Amino acid sequence: MVVTGLSGSGKSTAIKAFEDIGYLCIDNLPVPLLPALLDLCEGEMPDTRKVALGIDIRERTFLKAYEKIFKEIQEKGYNLEILFFEASVDVLQRRYSQTRRIHPLELWDGYKTDRSENSGEHGGIRRSLLEAINRERELLKPLRDRATKVIDTSELTVHALKQMITTTYRLVREEEAMTVQVLSFGFKYGVPHDADMVLDVRFLPNPFFVESLRPLTGCNPEVQTWVFSHDDTQDFIRLVESLLEFLVPRYLKEGRRYFTIAFGCTGGKHRSVVMAEHFSSWFRNRGFYTLTFHRDAGNE
Repeated sequence: MVVTGLSGSGKSTAIKAFEDIGYLCIDNLPVPLLPALLDLCEGEMPDTRKVALGIDIRERTFLKAYEKIFKEIQEKGYNLEILFFEASVDVLQRRYSQTRRIHPLELWDGYKTDRSENSGEHGGIRRSLLEAINRERELLKPLRDRATKVIDTSELTVHALKQMITTTYRLVREEEAMTVQVLSFGFKYGVPHDADMVLDVRFLPNPFFVESLRPLTGCNPEVQTWVFSHDDTQDFIRLVESLLEFLVPRYLKEGRRYFTIAFGCTGGKHRSVVMAEHFSSWFRNRGFYTLTFHRDAGNE
């Protein structure tokens, strides 16, 4: 597992989470050493089967060397997955402003800037920092395009990010072709950034307006029975199942290892939860390792 992406996007937190679930972890590894490390693991540490490596622009040969090195190790038969982390510019600015750390690109020729020269900058953000953030995003775009999975951490706390890594990667079994994550969420709290497919179920009848059902969530059988009792719900389920029957075999043929589908309603408490529960069962019944998250079900 290559953990990479934008500086300040949570890669170090992810590496610690991988370490906690039994991966051999090395951060800031010079990419030319990667083949030798994997050969060492195979020869001297044969029980080491899961490795997570933090590799990014802190190591200055990375941009020039990663394409050739990644191709080389894949040709040797290693299963290489690239987990790319990113966040919005505003969030990255805030994180660097709070920690007062220097962006790695600011230390490169052309970016290095004395802090004292930036005391009058707008909003307390170093001009060189903004340039570095935008330039790094540009430089890493080809790597992002080939990533196995992209995770936007803009709205994730450190705890939520650790939980996501732990839940997703601790229990994945090698014989399973694809891991499916099914999410429910409320549009009023924002759309999840890492979903491959987002389906809006706000058109379905809303249990919120039934006084006896309002305090409950979509995990409750009473709420589920009420939502399923409507024709629109049955039509929607039938159409989505037909769509997934078409898509899933093609995702597998493509070699996709992870698929995230998100169902959203207004508050993320009733309709979206019911749909997430239903389609989690749908995937499990077809043999997929399935994780279910109800992001906003506990919100008032």
